[in-house]
Formats: sequence, C-alpha cells, structure tokens
Amino acid sequence: MCVAGIGVSGPPVARVLLARGAQVTVVDGRDDAAARRVAEELRSEGARVELGAADGPPPGTDLVVTSPGWRPDSPLLAAAAAAGIEVIGDVELAWRLKPADQVWLAVTGTNGKTTTVRMLEAMLRADGRDAVAVGNVGTPVIEAALPDESGNRADILAVELSSFQLHWSSSLRPHAATVLNVAPDHLDWHGGLEPYAQAKGRVFAPGTLRVANTADEWSLRLARAGDTDAPLVGFSLDTPRPGELGVVENLLVDRAFVDDPRHSAEELATLADVVPAAPHNVANALAAAALARSVGVAPASVRAGLAGFAPEPHRIAYVAAVGGADYVDDSKATNPHAAAASLAAYASIVWVAGGLLKGADVEDLVRTAAPRLRAAVLLGRDRARLREALAAHAPDVPVTDIADTDGHTAMAAAVEAAAAMAREGDTVLLAPAAASMDMFDDYNVRGDAFGDAVRKLGG
Repeated sequence: MCVAGIGVSGPPVARVLLARGAQVTVVDGRDDAAARRVAEELRSEGARVELGAADGPPPGTDLVVTSPGWRPDSPLLAAAAAAGIEVIGDVELAWRLKPADQVWLAVTGTNGKTTTVRMLEAMLRADGRDAVAVGNVGTPVIEAALPDESGNRADILAVELSSFQLHWSSSLRPHAATVLNVAPDHLDWHGGLEPYAQAKGRVFAPGTLRVANTADEWSLRLARAGDTDAPLVGFSLDTPRPGELGVVENLLVDRAFVDDPRHSAEELATLADVVPAAPHNVANALAAAALARSVGVAPASVRAGLAGFAPEPHRIAYVAAVGGADYVDDSKATNPHAAAASLAAYASIVWVAGGLLKGADVEDLVRTAAPRLRAAVLLGRDRARLREALAAHAPDVPVTDIADTDGHTAMAAAVEAAAAMAREGDTVLLAPAAASMDMFDDYNVRGDAFGDAVRKLGG
C-alpha cells in the first residue's frame, strides 16, 4: 500500500496499516529536515519512505491512501487512477476500519465547521455519551475511530470534514450530517464552485439523516439532492416550522425531534447560552443541536453543552475594551463569507482587514457591510482590492493603508490606526476576509499579533 503525504494525516495512516500487517510505502515531494525526521521514525516502525518527486505509485501498489490536500491531478495520484489503483483518503480508510457500531455525526461547510463539532461534542458529553470531536480540530479521524492499545474507543464521533476529505471518500455513511454553508473557497483545487459544492454534498450519503441550513441556498440544494428516503431537518434563525430547529424570541427551539412536530415544540436553550451570540454562531449551535438530537440527546444536555462550550481561539473572540471601544479577534475569518458573518454581528465597526484573497471577490462583502463601517484599516498583499471596493461602495468611510510587510509591526500599526479612528461604542474588528500567509505563519499567529497589539495599547 502507498501513503501519499508525510504531514498531519499520513503518519497515523501508515501506522494503522503497518499494525495490520500491510507493506507500506510513504511518499512525499518534500525532502526537508522535518520530512526526513518523520521519515526516519516511520522507517524504524517498518515503513518504506521515499522523499522527493514521485511520478507514480511504487510497483506492487494495490491501494493509495492520500493526504487530503493532494490534488487529483498530481502525478502520483493521476498515475494510480490511470493504472486502475484505488485512491482513497484517510477518512474513507477510517470508515472502512471502524467498529460497526460506532456512530458518526458529520459536519462540513465553508465556515463554522470547527465551532459546530466542538459544540456537538460538548452536547454529547453533557448527555453522558462517550464522544470526541475529530478532524481538523486536532485528533486525526483514523486515530479516534479505532480502539487504542487498551481496546478503548469512542462510541460517537463528531467529525469535521473538508471538501478534500469528502472528495476522496466513497463509502462514507454518517448517521446524520450537515452542510453548514457554501461559499467560494478552494476553487483552484476543485476546478470551480459547482464541483466544490458537490464535494461537500457527498456528506449526504445514502441513509444519512440530512440537516440543512434553510437560509443557505447551497446547503438546502445539496440536502434535497441526498437520499430522499432519509429524513431532512432544517435549521435557521427564523421561527421553525414542523421538521425544523429555529429561534423564537430569545429561545432555541426544536420542532423536528419531538413527538408531534405539527403541534408541539421543545425549548433547547436561550440565546444567552450561545457565546458569542453572533447570528452565524447561533446557526452553528442549531446545527449542532440537530445532530445531537438525531441520536436522542436530551434538551437539557443541549443547553448544558452550550453553557460549557469554550470557543476556539481567534473566532470572533473578545480581546479587550480600550477607550470605550471593544476589540474583537476573528482572524479565522479567512474568506469573504466568514468575514461577512463576523461584520454582521456588530453595529458600528472599525474594520481591520487584508491579506491573501486567493482570487476571492470582495465586492458583495463590502457593499453589504458598508452601512456598519465607521472606518477601515487595510494591510497585507491584496489590500488594494479591498481599498477599491471600499471606494466604490463606501466612499465616505475613512481608510488607512498599512504598507509595512512585517507582520507584527504592521499589525501594531493597524491597531494604533484603528484606535485613532474608533469612538466609544465602536467595535474594532479583525476580520481579514483573507488568508494570512503573506505576512504570518497562519491565522493563529495573525490573531495573536492583533491581541498583543491591543493589550499593549491598553497598557
């Protein structure tokens, strides 16, 4: 067997296959110090490792397990497909090897996946279930799905799935699944919005209970294209109809998983239980609640899970109040769709934005946000495109341009500029709408730089 990739998912996959007696060759195009270190560890455990460019799978390969980020047109994977060798991903392998009675609840979408699976994990645990959140939240799926050395394993997995992982999955059949939303992202990998969305839609497999965001056109479309014999449950911020979860005044309400959906409803939580109670985060909570309720989690456990949930860092996270203005870090808003959700949560905003837009269109984002903007501070490689959109759709909004390309000094300058324009009651919001790699290692480092600058500003 061949394992493509020596990054996050490759080594755990190789170890699982080695433990089952397979002959494993691990390949990776990198040949740096970090790759060589991992290679030596895997060789000591019985794997063959080939670093450097690989034009095809090693002779005798009968299965290729690829890391999610490898494109289908990469030479090795294309050669494997041409030779009739099956190519799957780490999630598909985990599904094939997992215990038969293990339940998977799957979450995908452009934005909100990590928050939703963490909320779902908290609700399940509050209900006394042996559950764990897996995927891009830290624990590889292949490790959580299988028994550990003592024979222990989780009964329920809250699985975060990317479009890449779903592309490489064929037999995956979660108990219930949701597509939170779909917006342009990773289009270069998938070849366009339609194939990207269709990859997300693969989560609605035969027999899978479908949980759809009725306010998102793609989510609803993909759910309706799933198994029509499986239940379809909607969620939105509106008053729920029978078969839906929604919001009534300040309550999160279930009219799907009740005995008589037409004439009864179940209170699950209050808006105050959702932290932060931004609209998109309430939608995440409703999606998590629908998945939890699909396996019989009690309403009280939904509320207890939300009450005990701690958001991941850099996701619309309050930093401090300085000079009467609140400073909020949403560095994880790495695309326009995520930034739009963050901007919609506040009434008067000094917006800190910019970075690598990766070809994303920002016109609609700026047009929609314009009434909420007091000022904007732009930094990063593609800041000119944001500046042009602001000039077109928010010409009266003052804009400060930070030309410094050093990440930390640029962010410090951006925070100082934002503070100079902020008034009492404003929110200074880092919602970049762009990736961070032009100036920072990742969005975590960018968010930390923002927080450090704010704390320094406030003494």
